Amino acid sequence: MKTLIQSPTAPDFVQNPYPFYDTARAAGGLVHWDDYGMPIAVSHDLVSALFKNRKFGREVPPEMAPVIPDHVKDFYAVEAHSMLELEPPRHTRLRSLVLRAFTSRAIAALADGIDALCHELIDQFPDQPFDLLTAYCTQVPVITIARLLGVPDAMAPQFLKWSNDMVAMYTAGRTREHEVAANTAAAEFTAYLTDYINDRRNTPSDDLMGRLIAAEEDGEKLSTEELITTCILLLNAGHEATVHTMGNGIKALLGTGLEQSWLTPEGIDRTVEEILRYDPPLHMFTRYAYEDIEVAGHTFKRGDQVGLMLSAANRDAAVWPNPHKFDPTRPIQTNTAFGGGLHFCVGAPLARLELKIALPILFERCPNLALVQAPQYANAFHFHGLERLDVAI
Repeated sequence: MKTLIQSPTAPDFVQNPYPFYDTARAAGGLVHWDDYGMPIAVSHDLVSALFKNRKFGREVPPEMAPVIPDHVKDFYAVEAHSMLELEPPRHTRLRSLVLRAFTSRAIAALADGIDALCHELIDQFPDQPFDLLTAYCTQVPVITIARLLGVPDAMAPQFLKWSNDMVAMYTAGRTREHEVAANTAAAEFTAYLTDYINDRRNTPSDDLMGRLIAAEEDGEKLSTEELITTCILLLNAGHEATVHTMGNGIKALLGTGLEQSWLTPEGIDRTVEEILRYDPPLHMFTRYAYEDIEVAGHTFKRGDQVGLMLSAANRDAAVWPNPHKFDPTRPIQTNTAFGGGLHFCVGAPLARLELKIALPILFERCPNLALVQAPQYANAFHFHGLERLDVAI
């Protein structure tokens, strides 16, 4: 297995990681990324296979669980109940209960509200150049999730701050300052949701929070701790992914030369899938090996980690001809932007709905939308999103 060296915080990599992925893929489906000290899977076939391989999983083997430092205990107390970090049987129970509340019908019912929200936000756009990421791409998913949980819109800015502080824990360049901020955010978010959930238990309703509280399987319901973590996960994962998918997508659309047919009812599904494939918001997901197993000629020992490179898989020429071209006319083919297997993103239908509504409305209302300067990506690997998206209308 070939070893490659590439700092995930190097400026050239942050702005364009795809040449590194090409180099890795040319060296084989599995290579060793020295900076992370683990193998990474970079081909579409191997990433997809590992997502479905039950001999690998997200949950750290119990005998290898690290000691949690005091200054991040509140953060990891939340993580302890996250279905994103768990495996069966706990994952099965949590996901089943959440899906009883987070139904396709409930998601579809949000469409009119998202449509109206997009128009409200565009009505507030200034005449002078502004940051579309802040004014639109961030607001659509954060306010939608707040409304989904039955929380007042006025809480959206606070939710956003808590979320931004917490997701910094997953970035390559995190510092102790980031860790302290994430822990504080987790504690404050938990305190808010504890009071909110206790109040909502006494006032049943048909929003997502009401359905999560009522959801029951085999006589079991979600505990308060599980409810808190699920709400935080829906916000953090939901907003982080959709904000940057939308931002990256608008950048790609403006940079390619937008064809109106891409945003029609007949074309929008292909456009959304191409945005997800071409420049996804999350580039890497790790898994632990649960037993000694050979994959792609390499023997993993129990507890070894492997990085699944979603963005590298999505640019695999074996699946997508001319993969570095942004082409919304491509036939839809399953990409890995939302993961796969047991941990396929539970919020994927909502994210797709938001994109399918928000993008056509934006370009219909702002036909002269244009970049005022080249957008730069934030140094936040394994996330891949813009710092700003300065535009004029």
